[in-house]
Order: sequence, then C-alpha cells, then structure tokens
Amino acid sequence: MEASSSRSRSGSGGMKRQRGGGGSGSTAQMLNDDTLRSVFSRLGDHFDLARCSAVCSSWNRIINTAHLMRDLYYKRNPQARSSSSNISIKSYFKELALDEHASSFSRGPAEVYQWIGHPNRATICRMKSGSILTGVGDKVLRLWSAENCKYMNEYSVPNTKMLVDFDFDENKIVGLTSSQLCIWRRSEPRSIFQSHGSSFNHGLCMSYADPEVVIGCEDGRAFVYDMYSRSCSSIYRLHSSPLTCLTIADDQLIAAGSTFGNVAIADQTSGQKLGILKSAFAPTAIRCLSFSTSGHLIFAGSSAGYAHCWDLRTLRPLWEKRVSPNVIYSTHHLPGDTTMLAAGGIDGVLRLICQRTGNIVRSFIVDVGRPAVSSSRQQVEKKGVRQVAPDARIDNIPTHLRPQITGMSVGMKKIVTTHGKNYIRVWKFRPKS
Repeated sequence: MEASSSRSRSGSGGMKRQRGGGGSGSTAQMLNDDTLRSVFSRLGDHFDLARCSAVCSSWNRIINTAHLMRDLYYKRNPQARSSSSNISIKSYFKELALDEHASSFSRGPAEVYQWIGHPNRATICRMKSGSILTGVGDKVLRLWSAENCKYMNEYSVPNTKMLVDFDFDENKIVGLTSSQLCIWRRSEPRSIFQSHGSSFNHGLCMSYADPEVVIGCEDGRAFVYDMYSRSCSSIYRLHSSPLTCLTIADDQLIAAGSTFGNVAIADQTSGQKLGILKSAFAPTAIRCLSFSTSGHLIFAGSSAGYAHCWDLRTLRPLWEKRVSPNVIYSTHHLPGDTTMLAAGGIDGVLRLICQRTGNIVRSFIVDVGRPAVSSSRQQVEKKGVRQVAPDARIDNIPTHLRPQITGMSVGMKKIVTTHGKNYIRVWKFRPKS
C-alpha cells in the first residue's frame, strides 16, 4: 500500500463522500485497527513500515503497539531472538539508513539540482539536519532546504565586513570575519552578538561545537570562545605557521592543519597538545579536515591533491593517496558513516573514496542541463551526472562540466557543493534498483 496515495484518498474524496452520505467507495479510514494491523504486518521492508507510520497518528499507534518493527527485525534476524542483549530498534534503523546511504553512494544513480543562490558568489557550504547554509564571497549568508532547494532565510554581516568562514546548528549561526565573531539566531536575520576587542587578528578558519567556537589565526594560534560568557576562554599555540583549517571532535579534541603540511592535535580539557600528524610525502598545505569519531580517524586533503587518513589512537597514517592532480579544497562524510569519504577541489571532479583504503570508488561531473523548475524565489535546474572512468584524462573534459569545487558538505544520500560562483548544487543519490 502506498502511504501517500492512501493519505490523499482518505484526506479528500473519501471524507467528502462520507459527509455527503452518497457513494459506495471505501477509504483507509473505514478499515478497523485489526484489518490495518494485518495489512501492515505483510510489509516486508522497514522503510515502507516507517513511511506508513508517518502518515497519521492512528497508523503510527497501530504499528507501534503491535510491535511490527520489532517483529520484522526478528524475522530478518532470527538469531537475535535468543540473544540476551536488548534490541534497540532505533540503532537498527540507524544502521539500515547508513547502509542505504553507502549503497547509494557506491552503486546508485545520481542527479544534480542547481540554482542561483547569491548575488555574486558563494565559496563555502554547510549542511545539517535538512538545511543548507551558503556564503562567503559577498556579505550575506543564506539558508536553504536540502530537500526542495527552497530559500528559507538570510543573514547579513554587520559593519560591511566580509566573512571568511561560518558554521551552524539547529539554533544558531556562527560567522567569522578576519577580526570578529558574529552569532545569529536561526529565526532572526539580525546578528545577536559581535565580539569586541583585539583578542585575535587575521582569523582564517573556525569550527563550531556548541557552546564553543575555535578560531584559527594567521600566527598559528587557536582562540576558543565561549558563546555563553561571550569571551575568549583559552588560547592554544598549535603551529608556527598560519592555520588553514580546523575541526572539533565530540571527545574535546581539536585538530588544526597548517601551511607546513602537518596537523596538530590538542585536548581542550587539559589544554595540552597531544601530537603532530605528519605525511610521508613532501609537505604541502593541509586545506581541509574532517573527523570520524566512530572510527577514531581523521581525514585531510592537501594542496598537492593527496587525501590522508590518520589513526588518532596511534597518531600514525593509515593511508595516503593522491586522488586528484590538483588542490583538494574539501573532504567530508556523513556523521556515523564509516564507508565513504567525499572529496572535491580545483579540478571540479566529485570523488567518493573508501574510508578504509583510500581507493576511489566513483568519480562524477555534471552533464547537460534539463528544463528549470520554477519556485516562488528561484529556478532550480535539473542536471544529469556523468561518471568519470578511473583512467580518464581530466584535461580532456571541458571545464564548464567541472567547475572547481570550493566547498562541500555531505548529508544522507546527498552532497551540496559550491564552486566560487553564484550558484549552488545539490547532488542527490538513489539506491540502485
């Protein structure tokens, strides 16, 4: 049974016929709980069952009280019935979702949705909880829906300053200029906080994990700001050269890349520097970092086109592969996913890399455009995706099909990219049929 069709039939025509008293058509609302329970119990896929549970409160109640999710889990995993451990359906669903995500990236088809998002250009993007935030290049940040690409809100940078980096969560947006920190509420376009004084100069990058913001500066220091006290709480000397990128892990670790090609690891709790991650190859600037907390790994991309992976427990490299002939500007992966790493840079090819080996799984560029889809604020153009062969000569591919990827963020079965232009792209992947 299709949830959407059932909902539309019961929500419109069916209700009118019941009120009018005429007609003999039946609707889902006319079925009793036992009948619906029998129908739902015949669904053989957890995702179909989850979609039905989201249709209305009565269907959700029937599915939950009948323990249909648990029963389907035991049917799929009979050995778990005799296990003494308690089964977490939530954990099981998380694993199913991550498996579908990895399968879509490694084998599924893809398409690209593109729209004009800024007056001038956007070089950075972030994606979290179904929302996309884009900016840097002009004086505004813009928030979009990751599902339908629609405009949601806009945030202006105060005092005509230029942003150099930003991040956000479900409540706040944090932006960095070269000498100031700005904070917005998601629901308000005006900044609610601007740092004052000369605590830091020449800020180059930042990372945000509520309630703290870590700012990387040109002099190799990292400044930690507490957003509740609105003051600098600590300063770390991480490198003797400019910090190029920063990231914060859930276990209070700070990682900072530098122009010298090393990554410094510091513990926020103790304030001590734990070590330096080094490459076996000639040092080149580290341009991007991302943590995999579940795998105790840290990934990096360099200006020489190398992708790096270090084990945080041993501070040793697990693999280092040259995946691109040019600069890698961004590496990112879905939180919790231990299979796929996405990388993009100056050659404009979107690459999906195996987290365990560093081998390239698939590479993509955009293909021809399709008719634009109008919305209230912008037109969204649908584009095809072309897979690039492992031995293909990138120089032979026209540059208009592979504009440089300046920023990238990975969500569930999708990737958002910015290209130093005024447009934004969302790459959507589907499970292979």
